Amino acid sequence: MSTKDMFGASGYGDTSGFGQIAVQPVDVASTPKPYGGWFDEATDALESAYAGFGDAIERVVVHRGELTLVVKREALLALLRTLRDDPRLRFEHFSGVSGVDYPNDPTGRRLHAVYHLLSMTYRRRLRLEVCVSDADPHVPSATEIYPTANWHERETWDFFGIVFDGHPGLTRIEMPDDWPGHPQRKDYPLGGVPVEYKGAQVPPPDERRSYA
Repeated sequence: MSTKDMFGASGYGDTSGFGQIAVQPVDVASTPKPYGGWFDEATDALESAYAGFGDAIERVVVHRGELTLVVKREALLALLRTLRDDPRLRFEHFSGVSGVDYPNDPTGRRLHAVYHLLSMTYRRRLRLEVCVSDADPHVPSATEIYPTANWHERETWDFFGIVFDGHPGLTRIEMPDDWPGHPQRKDYPLGGVPVEYKGAQVPPPDERRSYA
């Protein structure tokens, strides 16, 4: 009987393959200009439209054909409003905000809020990213600019604990109101809830099977 999971790892009880999958680190250093394609046009337009561009942007990352602006949280709302309203940019559609947990982030800001924007006018997609620490997980809410941010921010708070200041009703949206912690953080204990399915009991992932 094989003791390896679907990715070839062995020596632990989780045989699903996802418990100890090895992820290659990605270089997230700032990409130098020229970025290529429409990226230069858009960043030049944003720089001319927003006076504090140089101080607001921590780095610009072009990776796999996608453009990400890592921004300071205090400049987030002004940048979002400029991206929405400037006729050269017109990122009028807010696709969502998602959370990411990087416990080993070298800056100590492990929690990242990632905003996905779409310009339907120019058929372009842009990503903004804000990084905060676990001790100070506050980011201003974008609901005033993009009302559809409402439930996206609730979900990100629910799963990652990022607090969106100014949100009209920052309550859990997936987990029960009395659920302890934020279950998509990397340090959240793997356990799960036993589920009964057609008469069979499905235990938590770390109790399902072991080839010890």
